[in-house]
Amino acid sequence: MAKSYLTLQKTEGYVVVAAAQIYGALIQSGQASTGDEDQAMQRAIRDAIRIAKSVDTAIIAEGEMDD
Repeated sequence: MAKSYLTLQKTEGYVVVAAAQIYGALIQSGQASTGDEDQAMQRAIRDAIRIAKSVDTAIIAEGEMDD
């Protein structure tokens, strides 16, 4: 099996963690069934991105207004 290498930005890593947790919850709750995994994963990624954007809109982090 060929090795894959990924280089993610720090914030992308956070979105991956959130998406993985959402994906796991979908599977565990029965909302993702066999043969439906790719759709559930895409949903989890969209949800994680939507959460990240909502947080970014709601909070001004240290250093964001330094320009």
